[in-house]
Amino acid sequence: MSDRVIPLLPLLTAAAVVLGSASARAQDEAAFSRCLAGLQGDAQREGVTRATFEQLTAGIKPDPSLLELLDNQPEFRTPIWDYLASLVDDERVADGRAMLAQWQPQLAEVEKRYGVDPATVVAVWGVESNFGRSFGKRPILASLANLSCTGRRQAYFRTELFAAMKIVQRGDVTADAMVGSWAGAFGHTQFMPSTYLRLAVDFDGDGRRDLVGSVPDALASTANFLARGGWRTQQPWGYEVKLPAGFDTSGTGRKARRALADWSTRGVRRVDGSPLNGPAEGAALLLPAGPQGPAFVVFSNFDAIFGYNAAESYALAIAHLADRLRGGARFVTPWPTDDPGLSRVDRRELQTLLLARGHAIGEVDGVLGAASRAAIKAEQQRLGLTPVDGRAGQKLLGRLRAGGN
Repeated sequence: MSDRVIPLLPLLTAAAVVLGSASARAQDEAAFSRCLAGLQGDAQREGVTRATFEQLTAGIKPDPSLLELLDNQPEFRTPIWDYLASLVDDERVADGRAMLAQWQPQLAEVEKRYGVDPATVVAVWGVESNFGRSFGKRPILASLANLSCTGRRQAYFRTELFAAMKIVQRGDVTADAMVGSWAGAFGHTQFMPSTYLRLAVDFDGDGRRDLVGSVPDALASTANFLARGGWRTQQPWGYEVKLPAGFDTSGTGRKARRALADWSTRGVRRVDGSPLNGPAEGAALLLPAGPQGPAFVVFSNFDAIFGYNAAESYALAIAHLADRLRGGARFVTPWPTDDPGLSRVDRRELQTLLLARGHAIGEVDGVLGAASRAAIKAEQQRLGLTPVDGRAGQKLLGRLRAGGN
């Protein structure tokens, strides 16, 4: 037996930390349980029965990870050239065209009923869930319960929680099938629960509005959303334009509408040099990356897409993907960066190269999570690339393709 004396203070300190953490967790769980119990009355006033509420909240635990996600939405933090590179790539265009062919009869009927063209509806489907392949992994009732009790916008998330409960109570979707994004969106085209209650439709006629198990219901509901949001049949969302040298950018932006003649007078032309044309309603000039990047004249249909997810980068992704599905080309003007973003094929290749260099990043799936970003930072630092920020771009991919030296 050893005669070595083990210092007592570090052991006591470690034990105190463990006990303190356990106590803090217990307090958090107690506070969360009290919050949920306090919501039951409000839920009943919104039409959720006591039995439904108790069944759907049983076993839900606090999830602190949601607070970080609440403040880090990619539409607002990711450079637009990265955002579009992964959402509107050749792979998604090919898949979208296959879906247009597969669901052509249903999409034709959807267009007849709601006035929204198939390419736009399928573009939303592609961006929101990769055509039903990526619904998200979080149980949305648990997410919404947590967001109803902590963080900002609690009133908003409580409305969504009660709406989700009513969807289950009505029998449209089971609680187990309500798996989606951290913020509560779910299904093929990622409706928030309150939107689901207002705008989801039973297009296949089975008596349920099922945006999880029924592609026709999801496509028709998306078209209904856009139609109710002001979509104008057979009108464009907009198009790329070019600006004259020294263009004054004052008065630009999605909300600043002018007659097309006014933009023409200021020297704006279609990207091929032809005169502006389009609806007589007036148009806005969108400069998502400033005057040195691609510029767009946008009409009211762009606003209808914007209403689906209030971010201009998102609306531009949907609009551009729809154009590509119709056979349109990529944007002519390059983004103002010397390190363009990566498509999903590029991202998978980058992950494969990172694995080959010994980085434990998990599955090669094209999704650049925390482990991939940490590996990217390590490679940026090793190769002398700046900034060392964990961003995946063509520069890093090119260096690793060349052997990583």
